[in-house]
Amino acid sequence: MKNNKKQYWKGLEELTKNPEFEKYADKEFAEHLPINEESEGDGTNRRDFLKMMGFGIAAASLAACEAPIRKAIPYLNKPIDVDPGVPNYYASTYLNGNDFASIVVKTREGRPIKIEPNTLSSLSGGGTSAQAQASVLSLYDKERLSAPQMDGKETTWGDLDKAVSANLASAGRIAFVSNSIFSPSTQAAIDTLKAKYAGIEEITYDQVSFSGTLSANEKSFGKRVLPSYDFSKAKTIVTFGADFLGEWLNHSLHNKQFATTRKLGPNKKEMSRLYAFESNLSLTGSNADYRTRIKASQQGMYVANLYNAIAKKAGAATVNAGTIEDSANLTKAANELWANKGKSLVVSGSNEEQVQVLVNAINNLLGNYGTTLDINSSDYTRKGDDKKMVNFVKDLKSGSFGAVIFFNCNPVYDHAMGKDMEEGLKKVKFSISTSDRKDETASLVKAIAPDNHYLESWNDAEPVSGKFLLTQPTISNLFNTRQAQQSFLAWAGNDATYFDFIKENWKNTNFTAQSDESNFETFWDKCLYDGVFEVKATENTEAAQEAVEIAVDYKASATGSGDELVIYATGALGNGSQANNPWLQEMPDPITKAVWDNYLTVSRDKADKLGLVVGDMSTKLANLTVNGKTITIPVMIQPGQAEGTVGLAIGYGRTSAGKVANGVGQNAYPFISYAGGFQNMAITSGVKIELTSEEYRIAQTQTHHTYMNRSSVVQESILSEYQKNPSAGRAFPMISTYHGKEKPGNVSLWEGHKYPNHHWGMIVDMNSCTGCGACTVSCQAENNVPVVGKAEVLNRREMAWLRIDRYYSSDAPEGDLNAMEIAADQPEVTFQPMMCQQCNNAPCETVCPVAATNHSTEGLNQMAYNRCIGTRYCANNCPYKVRRFNWFKYHDNSQFPENTSMNNDLGKMVLNPDVTVRARGVMEKCSFCVQRVQYGKLEAKKEGRRPIDGEITSACATACPSEALVFGDMKDPNSKISKMLRLKDGENGLEVKEERAYNMLEEINVKPNVWYLTKIRNKEESNA
Repeated sequence: MKNNKKQYWKGLEELTKNPEFEKYADKEFAEHLPINEESEGDGTNRRDFLKMMGFGIAAASLAACEAPIRKAIPYLNKPIDVDPGVPNYYASTYLNGNDFASIVVKTREGRPIKIEPNTLSSLSGGGTSAQAQASVLSLYDKERLSAPQMDGKETTWGDLDKAVSANLASAGRIAFVSNSIFSPSTQAAIDTLKAKYAGIEEITYDQVSFSGTLSANEKSFGKRVLPSYDFSKAKTIVTFGADFLGEWLNHSLHNKQFATTRKLGPNKKEMSRLYAFESNLSLTGSNADYRTRIKASQQGMYVANLYNAIAKKAGAATVNAGTIEDSANLTKAANELWANKGKSLVVSGSNEEQVQVLVNAINNLLGNYGTTLDINSSDYTRKGDDKKMVNFVKDLKSGSFGAVIFFNCNPVYDHAMGKDMEEGLKKVKFSISTSDRKDETASLVKAIAPDNHYLESWNDAEPVSGKFLLTQPTISNLFNTRQAQQSFLAWAGNDATYFDFIKENWKNTNFTAQSDESNFETFWDKCLYDGVFEVKATENTEAAQEAVEIAVDYKASATGSGDELVIYATGALGNGSQANNPWLQEMPDPITKAVWDNYLTVSRDKADKLGLVVGDMSTKLANLTVNGKTITIPVMIQPGQAEGTVGLAIGYGRTSAGKVANGVGQNAYPFISYAGGFQNMAITSGVKIELTSEEYRIAQTQTHHTYMNRSSVVQESILSEYQKNPSAGRAFPMISTYHGKEKPGNVSLWEGHKYPNHHWGMIVDMNSCTGCGACTVSCQAENNVPVVGKAEVLNRREMAWLRIDRYYSSDAPEGDLNAMEIAADQPEVTFQPMMCQQCNNAPCETVCPVAATNHSTEGLNQMAYNRCIGTRYCANNCPYKVRRFNWFKYHDNSQFPENTSMNNDLGKMVLNPDVTVRARGVMEKCSFCVQRVQYGKLEAKKEGRRPIDGEITSACATACPSEALVFGDMKDPNSKISKMLRLKDGENGLEVKEERAYNMLEEINVKPNVWYLTKIRNKEESNA
């Protein structure tokens, strides 16, 4: 019987097949965006973006994909360590070149899906970095090689080993090239290979070199090592271009140490003071109390002047130094350093040997060795020798090497002499790389022995002397790869497994004599379980040596008159080794908030001279020429950029990384110079910038730069005011009335909520947050948040549930709102993490027509995704703009043809099965990681108890190295959050007694469950 009833409801998929819909959809979504000057006008749109993703769009649509169950097959013989639905955790170590982190890997049904910090290690500070968090996605990268190769063709491991052994035996002089190696067992495996082939020479380089610093330490102390630093013990810190909170040495630990000195409370009213002298606005400079803009060529002169100021106080010899016109901050820093002898620290990012010798002399005069830095507790993560590397390239070009082994390094891309190496490799009879993909170097060699991902590997590490970390595999090999160390053993004729080799190496080192265990097997099992082993500290009886060479004839180089280029590494992409990871490409740069690009940062003064006028995420391209080499790069105005300098980030411009990274940005490595044999990332001459007429769009997740004097957004004061009044800086102090009016919050149209069991909340300590961004990637990994690509970000459709707003101060007079939107040329910077505020009087809940968003009995603003019909009323009504609309179903959609289905895609293995995978057309937002809350409650319930504080925490709070985010149950009087807020039972429920605690936009009375602690700066006068 025919149904004549009118059909009123249609599914989204049926609607999208409508020709009229497709007509208008094509108009809306057809923007073409040029990637670089080589595109010849052909841009890229969303469709191209999805097709190019090297994960079969796994990364782009991790959160938008569905994973329908085709077959449900039970275990016939269930593995003893796998329980469906229950996660397993393995202590391990993230190792990637110079970077490391002690971690715990969460696996589900044998799949690694999340990286967590290992709190047992003192080396990482109980936190992680964005790079470490994103590394789990790199495991599932389809650009990784699936088998060994010879002459561009796949081969077997047996045939490869025979060829390698034969070629190495007849090669004569062999170069073994790598980044710094700080794994004892890896070095032992290399030594085994060297014992087999006597012609092997080790050449070590680092993308960002510390070779000049190492040489300076050898001159000063007789040791070619780096000291370990302890910023937590410093009351006065001075940095000359060393971004120790960004991409400097062990930045996760240094974030933790620095944040420790900035925390305040009822019983702590003192904090450290940070002075920064730098060219580019770095993460460290953004957190400085006093920041001075200097040209790169001035750094040596500033260091020399600081040394002279300290030397005069100590009665020591001075050095020749130029005169500084505006030296107020330097004089102030010198006085405070002297007043805090033994509790201060001076660091420099310069790779100039003489500059670092002066820094050593300053710290020595201040008595800092043995307190805030320790030359006897050596940092082994940077061992590169610039002079050896330069000589290697010369010899390679001359044809004096018979073979070259590249161990997990890519110098053709990430070394300034990469082009020379490319030419030299043509003269080498045999070359092999252990890279996991055909990168810029591996694509030029004769053979490739692809290494495992670190999550598939056994390894160890000693980043700092006496402190060891272990890596263990958390999944079987996804491809036919082999750990590089195992390859070295095979080529040396050693048939031991690398696991047995590590174990035997540890046994021979007799670590048990330095531990509490006398039985090696027990000791070994405990180390594997913990992931760490730290030799018992002994009293340091060796006195710090005085700097034997103070360079009394030191002459600071004259300040250049032309433009200077300062090359730096971003907190998102780092040195570019993980450039094919879309989580990192779409992570906003902590300073510029740009994604999917690098650019030339210039001061406003320089932009005016160039005639640059920028629009909303639009700018112009410029030709940057450095000593005869030219690239075309977009220009971005950067507040805080030193006049006469421009900045450019490394890590971009890949050509053989994979479909995600290739063609994104420009390569800055060729501009690095090697003056005097040492790497110099500041080029002080031969820099020329010419603006073109070509428009370019840079995708940014934040385009407003100031908070325009909205005092309830960022509430801040200075330390002296806080010491007198803990409520200093509060827009609405803790009083019942304010300026004769009823205080916001005293009157409400809501009846309120009752929380009988739990009441979840979060604290954001604005003093502790350094803006590093580790929390944002952690949230993305935990909650299946999709990557959307540059085009969608330009359309302001980014999907991040957690963002870090970056605000600059303004010099404009109060009341001039237009001028107040313009950042100061030398701004103060504030970082403010912003997630769903879980409002008790939630504006979103009142407007949802289908009750898709509602309030739980535990204080959480919930989302019923299956109920949401995508009206977006809630987003319009949210004052914090933290709700995201899922515009696209990025897979299985006729708009995105060609290999976009994820039904059999490797990338979906990283999905967290505990989190709903959202369909197209729904609102998404932060849920305080409700899946983790529920899991913790169930685990406690099985044991017949209430959850213990710290057992349940959100992904962002767990990843934060500075402990700026504190999550917990406000109904638990013993929880950290309750104690920090000093919660008391009042007539209307819990009352907050902590004077620094405030809610964002508290005047609108939505009563969030997120509390911010006022930003306190340690400076003499407030800019307010």
